[in-house]
Amino acid sequence: MLKVLVYLGATMPADSSYTQAVQELGEGLAKHGYTLVFGGSKEGTMTILADAVLNNGGKAIGVFTKALPMNLLYPGLTQTIMTEDFLERKKEMFRLADAIIAMPGSFGTWDELFDSLERNKVERIHCRPAKPVAVLNLNGYYDGVVTLLQRSIQEGYTTPRYAKLLHSASTVAELFEWLLSLEK
Repeated sequence: MLKVLVYLGATMPADSSYTQAVQELGEGLAKHGYTLVFGGSKEGTMTILADAVLNNGGKAIGVFTKALPMNLLYPGLTQTIMTEDFLERKKEMFRLADAIIAMPGSFGTWDELFDSLERNKVERIHCRPAKPVAVLNLNGYYDGVVTLLQRSIQEGYTTPRYAKLLHSASTVAELFEWLLSLEK
Protein backbone atom coordinates (compact mmCIF):
# COMPACT_ATOMS: atom_id res chain seq x y z
CA MET A 1 0.00 0.00 0.00
CA LEU A 2 1.50 3.31 -1.08
CA LYS A 3 1.71 6.24 1.29
CA VAL A 4 1.12 9.30 -0.84
CA LEU A 5 2.36 12.61 0.51
CA VAL A 6 0.28 15.50 -0.77
CA TYR A 7 1.43 19.11 -0.49
CA LEU A 8 -1.38 21.62 -0.77
CA GLY A 9 -2.61 24.91 0.57
CA ALA A 10 -4.10 25.87 3.89
CA THR A 11 -6.23 28.45 2.07
CA MET A 12 -9.12 28.24 -0.36
CA PRO A 13 -8.42 29.13 -4.00
CA ALA A 14 -10.70 31.46 -5.92
CA ASP A 15 -11.27 28.95 -8.76
CA SER A 16 -13.44 26.00 -7.68
CA SER A 17 -11.78 23.69 -10.22
CA TYR A 18 -8.85 23.45 -7.78
CA THR A 19 -11.03 22.42 -4.84
CA GLN A 20 -12.85 19.92 -7.07
CA ALA A 21 -9.48 18.41 -8.01
CA VAL A 22 -8.54 18.11 -4.33
CA GLN A 23 -11.86 16.37 -3.63
CA GLU A 24 -11.32 14.00 -6.57
CA LEU A 25 -7.77 13.24 -5.43
CA GLY A 26 -8.92 12.42 -1.89
CA GLU A 27 -11.70 10.14 -3.09
CA GLY A 28 -9.30 8.39 -5.45
CA LEU A 29 -6.65 7.87 -2.76
CA ALA A 30 -9.24 6.14 -0.58
CA LYS A 31 -10.66 4.11 -3.49
CA HIS A 32 -7.20 2.81 -4.47
CA GLY A 33 -6.25 1.99 -0.88
CA TYR A 34 -3.48 4.58 -0.65
CA THR A 35 -2.71 6.21 2.68
CA LEU A 36 -2.65 10.01 2.65
CA VAL A 37 0.25 11.78 4.33
CA PHE A 38 -0.20 15.56 4.65
CA GLY A 39 0.43 18.53 6.93
CA GLY A 40 -2.44 17.67 9.27
CA SER A 41 -4.22 21.02 9.20
CA LYS A 42 -7.97 21.56 9.08
CA GLU A 43 -7.51 24.75 7.08
CA GLY A 44 -8.24 25.38 3.40
CA THR A 45 -7.79 22.64 0.85
CA MET A 46 -6.16 20.40 3.46
CA THR A 47 -9.60 19.95 5.04
CA ILE A 48 -11.19 19.08 1.71
CA LEU A 49 -8.54 16.45 1.07
CA ALA A 50 -8.69 14.85 4.53
CA ASP A 51 -12.51 14.85 4.49
CA ALA A 52 -12.56 13.19 1.06
CA VAL A 53 -10.10 10.48 2.15
CA LEU A 54 -11.68 9.74 5.54
CA ASN A 55 -15.31 9.98 4.38
CA ASN A 56 -14.53 7.35 1.74
CA GLY A 57 -12.98 4.84 4.14
CA GLY A 58 -9.35 5.84 3.56
CA LYS A 59 -6.49 6.43 5.96
CA ALA A 60 -4.89 9.81 6.65
CA ILE A 61 -1.69 10.56 8.53
CA GLY A 62 -1.22 14.17 9.57
CA VAL A 63 2.26 15.47 10.34
CA PHE A 64 1.62 18.58 12.40
CA THR A 65 4.03 20.98 14.04
CA LYS A 66 3.96 22.45 17.54
CA ALA A 67 4.88 25.73 15.82
CA LEU A 68 1.20 26.07 14.83
CA PRO A 69 -1.79 26.60 17.14
CA MET A 70 -3.33 23.25 18.13
CA ASN A 71 -6.81 24.45 17.10
CA LEU A 72 -5.62 24.14 13.46
CA LEU A 73 -5.02 20.38 13.81
CA TYR A 74 -7.48 18.26 11.80
CA PRO A 75 -9.43 16.08 14.28
CA GLY A 76 -10.02 12.36 13.76
CA LEU A 77 -7.03 11.45 11.62
CA THR A 78 -5.93 7.83 11.42
CA GLN A 79 -2.61 8.95 12.90
CA THR A 80 -1.13 12.27 13.98
CA ILE A 81 2.61 12.81 14.27
CA MET A 82 3.80 15.91 16.10
CA THR A 83 7.04 17.68 15.24
CA GLU A 84 8.87 20.55 16.91
CA ASP A 85 9.10 22.79 13.84
CA PHE A 86 8.44 23.06 10.11
CA LEU A 87 11.85 21.73 9.13
CA GLU A 88 11.31 18.54 11.14
CA ARG A 89 7.79 18.32 9.71
CA LYS A 90 9.08 18.35 6.11
CA LYS A 91 11.69 15.74 6.94
CA GLU A 92 9.13 13.44 8.61
CA MET A 93 6.57 13.77 5.80
CA PHE A 94 9.26 12.92 3.23
CA ARG A 95 10.43 9.94 5.31
CA LEU A 96 6.90 8.51 5.43
CA ALA A 97 6.17 8.96 1.73
CA ASP A 98 6.38 6.42 -1.06
CA ALA A 99 5.25 9.00 -3.63
CA ILE A 100 4.74 12.77 -3.52
CA ILE A 101 2.16 15.02 -5.18
CA ALA A 102 2.19 18.81 -5.11
CA MET A 103 -1.20 20.33 -5.76
CA PRO A 104 -1.46 23.99 -6.74
CA GLY A 105 -0.54 26.09 -3.72
CA SER A 106 1.66 28.92 -2.50
CA PHE A 107 4.96 29.43 -0.68
CA GLY A 108 4.65 26.46 1.68
CA THR A 109 3.65 24.08 -1.12
CA TRP A 110 6.44 25.34 -3.37
CA ASP A 111 8.98 25.06 -0.56
CA GLU A 112 7.94 21.47 0.14
CA LEU A 113 7.97 20.58 -3.57
CA PHE A 114 11.47 21.91 -4.14
CA ASP A 115 12.69 20.43 -0.86
CA SER A 116 11.45 17.00 -1.99
CA LEU A 117 13.16 17.36 -5.36
CA GLU A 118 16.44 18.32 -3.68
CA ARG A 119 16.17 15.45 -1.18
CA ASN A 120 15.62 13.09 -4.12
CA LYS A 121 18.68 14.48 -5.90
CA VAL A 122 20.81 13.85 -2.81
CA GLU A 123 19.32 10.36 -2.39
CA ARG A 124 20.32 9.51 -5.97
CA ILE A 125 23.85 10.80 -5.39
CA HIS A 126 24.05 8.28 -2.53
CA CYS A 127 22.62 5.53 -4.80
CA ARG A 128 19.31 5.37 -2.96
CA PRO A 129 16.10 5.22 -4.97
CA ALA A 130 14.29 8.49 -5.48
CA LYS A 131 10.74 8.98 -4.26
CA PRO A 132 8.57 9.81 -7.26
CA VAL A 133 7.34 13.41 -7.32
CA ALA A 134 4.50 14.83 -9.42
CA VAL A 135 2.72 18.13 -9.71
CA LEU A 136 -0.91 18.58 -10.62
CA ASN A 137 -0.51 21.08 -13.43
CA LEU A 138 -4.22 21.89 -13.49
CA ASN A 139 -5.02 24.90 -15.68
CA GLY A 140 -1.29 25.18 -16.44
CA TYR A 141 -0.59 26.13 -12.82
CA TYR A 142 2.92 24.63 -12.82
CA ASP A 143 3.87 25.59 -16.39
CA GLY A 144 6.35 28.10 -14.95
CA VAL A 145 8.08 25.41 -12.91
CA VAL A 146 8.32 23.10 -15.92
CA THR A 147 9.74 25.98 -17.98
CA LEU A 148 12.19 26.85 -15.21
CA LEU A 149 13.37 23.25 -15.08
CA GLN A 150 13.88 23.20 -18.86
CA ARG A 151 15.81 26.50 -18.68
CA SER A 152 17.94 25.11 -15.86
CA ILE A 153 18.86 22.15 -18.09
CA GLN A 154 19.68 24.46 -21.01
CA GLU A 155 21.95 26.56 -18.81
CA GLY A 156 23.67 23.49 -17.34
CA TYR A 157 22.42 23.86 -13.76
CA THR A 158 20.32 20.71 -13.88
CA THR A 159 21.19 17.55 -15.75
CA PRO A 160 18.55 15.74 -17.79
CA ARG A 161 18.96 12.83 -15.34
CA TYR A 162 17.60 15.00 -12.50
CA ALA A 163 14.89 16.56 -14.66
CA LYS A 164 13.25 13.13 -14.63
CA LEU A 165 12.65 13.51 -10.89
CA LEU A 166 9.55 15.63 -11.59
CA HIS A 167 6.42 14.34 -13.32
CA SER A 168 3.73 16.76 -14.48
CA ALA A 169 0.09 15.71 -14.81
CA SER A 170 -2.65 18.04 -16.02
CA THR A 171 -5.56 16.07 -14.51
CA VAL A 172 -6.23 14.00 -11.41
CA ALA A 173 -6.89 11.00 -13.66
CA GLU A 174 -3.34 11.37 -15.05
CA LEU A 175 -2.01 11.47 -11.48
CA PHE A 176 -3.68 8.14 -10.77
CA GLU A 177 -2.30 6.62 -13.97
CA TRP A 178 1.14 7.73 -12.76
CA LEU A 179 0.56 6.35 -9.23
CA LEU A 180 -0.67 3.03 -10.58
CA SER A 181 2.41 2.78 -12.82
CA LEU A 182 4.60 3.06 -9.72
CA GLU A 183 3.18 -0.18 -8.37
CA LYS A 184 4.31 -2.20 -11.40
